[in-house]
Amino acid sequence: MSAIRDSLIQLITETSTNLPPDVRRAIKRAQLQEEVGTRAALALNTIIDNIVSAEEDVQPICQDTGMPTFIVHTPVGYNQLELEKEIRQAVVEATRLGKLRPNSVDPLTGKNSGDNLGPGTPVVHFHQWERDDVEIKLILKGGGCENKNIQYALPTDLPGLGRAGRDLDGIRKCILHAVYQAQGQGCSAGFIGVGIGGDRTSGYELAKEQLFRPLEDTNPNPVLAELEEYILKTANQLDIGTMGFGGKVTLLGCKIGVMNRIPASFYVSVAYNCWAFRRLGIVVDAKTGEIKEWLYRDRPEAMERPQGGFDLKNAVVLRAPISEEQIRSLKVGDVVLIEGEIHTGRDEIHKYLMKHDAPVDLQGGIIYHCGPVMLKDEQGNWQVKAAGPTTSSREEPYQADIIEKFGIRAVIGKGGMGPKTLAGLQKSGAVYLNAIGGAAQYYARCIKKVNGVDLLEQFGIPEAMWHLEVEAFPAIVTMDAHGNSLHKDVADHSLVKLEDLKEPVFA
Repeated sequence: MSAIRDSLIQLITETSTNLPPDVRRAIKRAQLQEEVGTRAALALNTIIDNIVSAEEDVQPICQDTGMPTFIVHTPVGYNQLELEKEIRQAVVEATRLGKLRPNSVDPLTGKNSGDNLGPGTPVVHFHQWERDDVEIKLILKGGGCENKNIQYALPTDLPGLGRAGRDLDGIRKCILHAVYQAQGQGCSAGFIGVGIGGDRTSGYELAKEQLFRPLEDTNPNPVLAELEEYILKTANQLDIGTMGFGGKVTLLGCKIGVMNRIPASFYVSVAYNCWAFRRLGIVVDAKTGEIKEWLYRDRPEAMERPQGGFDLKNAVVLRAPISEEQIRSLKVGDVVLIEGEIHTGRDEIHKYLMKHDAPVDLQGGIIYHCGPVMLKDEQGNWQVKAAGPTTSSREEPYQADIIEKFGIRAVIGKGGMGPKTLAGLQKSGAVYLNAIGGAAQYYARCIKKVNGVDLLEQFGIPEAMWHLEVEAFPAIVTMDAHGNSLHKDVADHSLVKLEDLKEPVFA
């Protein structure tokens, strides 16, 4: 293996498994602000536990390793074509080792390439500079937070905030709305990069570029520096909190960039990133390919596994097949511990089940919105390397029908679901259980055995139906069988808080 490929594999592995120091500090500050015993504090403790486990075991922090995106600066005359080949081979190897989940899917056939290669994947942006070395930055941005990216064309009308015009105050309103609309679906507390200006494409690129800035830097533009400080302070008044459970910390970082626009277009583009903010960089010797320097690691930040977490003393044990009577005895806020078999099911499985029988009996069973990282051991047995929840809102068109058709009693996911599912839970006698988003190592520890898998060849590892034996798997009831939804309550409350911010701040 070439030295440059080895350096790239180190970069991918460290980015996937070892959260940067500036992100760790932001999360630790959030932990100190939340009241002990609240749902937000519970979630943050679980997140920190997960960060420690991922680093110790060198396993993915979150099972969704996103679309690997590399930003590369090379000297004039450097062979970028050869470097791109090395990047692609490093991605293949990192996928084989379980540091990346196979995430490259043909949008026409639905076929997963299995190695993260395909048209457009991975993403590599090359730039030249006059330095003699090579800089390679990488961001792994999962689909849950990528789906909460949003772009505004000014002027526009925004829920709760009214008219956003083509001025600094209109920009302010767009950014606050971007945080509000993410709720817990993007694995809050999160980070945002904002691009002001440009066109539809360059605006989003500018927004994502801001995520490569160190969290503790100061914007050289004093107007943007003031806006960044205002957004970070004000967004935390929305009370959305970690995982959308409510709480004092909703946003952990805000970075804003600006570029010129054409007169007819005024875009504000927002790139939302989850708490699992995975971006690192290396500087390598242009001749040898060996690492000379790590970026974002100038001030190391150790983390200790926290005390406290889920209140397991009063937890309700759920074991399939679950009775309707037990489900209807649960209410929002109850902590449950799941024992026995659960079945993963994401977008492709839900679409499949609408028209087909299930490959296993789901009566009284539990569906887990999860696309795990899976590897086979030397004996050919499947091992779970990472297995946190995915964003449940994507299954809203299907979930109530699937629950009724198959007699499912519990759905595990993150971020909550909408009114159709809430009505379906009440009708069929089922509950929605919120696991902690991004806590892929925390939940992988709860999985004791892989009982089998169905539809693997058809859908690939993330979208297959995995049958998992779990022990002491904790989650919180956030939507019950009586028509109650914590997610709706938090969204309604945060909208009222948003309306309080309607009046102009920047003239």
